[in-house]
Amino acid sequence: MQKLKKLIIASNNSAKVKEIKTLLANCAEQILSLSEAGVQAEIEEIGLTFEENAIIKAKAVYALTGVPAIADDSGLEVSALQGAPGIYSARFAGEPTCDKRNNDLLISRLKGQKDRAARFVCVLALYMGEGNLICATGECKGKILHSVKGQNGFGYDPLFFSLELQKTFGQAQPNEKNMVSHRARALTKLAEILSQKE
Repeated sequence: MQKLKKLIIASNNSAKVKEIKTLLANCAEQILSLSEAGVQAEIEEIGLTFEENAIIKAKAVYALTGVPAIADDSGLEVSALQGAPGIYSARFAGEPTCDKRNNDLLISRLKGQKDRAARFVCVLALYMGEGNLICATGECKGKILHSVKGQNGFGYDPLFFSLELQKTFGQAQPNEKNMVSHRARALTKLAEILSQKE
C-alpha cells in the first residue's frame, strides 16, 4: 500500500501515541496526536463493544479533519466476572476515573474466587473515508493477583500477571510489555493488513 500522507491518532495519551507512532512509522509520512492535529473534541464512547467504540472515535476524528484516523478501545476482561469490567475498564469504580479505586474494586469483587483468569483486549480501527475501514484485534492472557505488584504501567497493570512474561505488567519494563501487549499485537496486525493492501 502507498504510504498515507497523514494519520491522526484519536488520543492524547502519550504512552499510547508513542507506541502507535513507533509501530506504524512505515505506514504514514506524518502521524499526529489529537492535540498535535489541533482537535479539541471530546468523543463520547457510546458503543457496546471495543470495536464499536474504536470505530466511533476513528470516524468522529475523520469527520472533523478529513484526515485518515486511527482509534483504539481496550480493556480488561475477567472470566469470573463474565467479561467485566470490559468496555467499562477505565470507569469500573465510577467517575472520575481512578486506577487505585478500580484495582481495589477488582480485588474485592474477586475475593474468594479460585478462577483468576483474565485477558487484556485491544481493538484498533483505522478509518480512511467512506467504505475504507480496517479493524484489528490483539489480546494477551494472564491472571489477576490478590494484591498489586510493581510500579510501572497504568490501570490494571500491577494486578495483571502476564503468563508469557511471568510477572505483572506493573513489574515489566515498557519494552517487555510492548512485546506481548494487546495494543502492540493489534498494531502489528494492522500494519500487516496495510502492507498487503493495494
